[in-house]
Amino acid sequence: MNRLWAPWRESYITKLDQKPKKCVFCRILADAPRDREHLIFIRKPHTFAVLNLYPYSNGHCLILPNRHVGDISKLPQPEYIELMELLKETKDLIEEVFSPHGFNVGINLGRVAGAGIPGHVHIHLVPRWKGDHNFMPITAETRVISQSLTVIYKKLSDAYKKRNRRTRK
Repeated sequence: MNRLWAPWRESYITKLDQKPKKCVFCRILADAPRDREHLIFIRKPHTFAVLNLYPYSNGHCLILPNRHVGDISKLPQPEYIELMELLKETKDLIEEVFSPHGFNVGINLGRVAGAGIPGHVHIHLVPRWKGDHNFMPITAETRVISQSLTVIYKKLSDAYKKRNRRTRK
């Protein structure tokens, strides 16, 4: 039998038994000085965009309302509109920075539908490239992510800041 030693996973596994006091999204949103550490690269009055810590591909991010709400139909119109505008803006930013060939966009409503955090609705925005997921997920149950989250964060954050400087002038 082959063994894969992964001692770095111990802290993750032991945290699974501990119930967080607050939703992870609400917790990182409240910690504004540490946006870089939490990988929040866009903040708006009602919404924010953050890189997914467990991505399916480079640039996989989440678009969320700031308010803790579990269903998209419970968002008032201004929040819903800003959420959809941020989805479009983030998609355009990822296209500009990474030039993907396509995107998967999805919302899982409820745990049975696949929502890992069902209490705080979020939209997955997953850039895709031709051949990006070859045999690895099928034969080895492994995804290959070719860039680190810190590199992706820096590229998106820098491009967003640059874009905002252009629009203010």
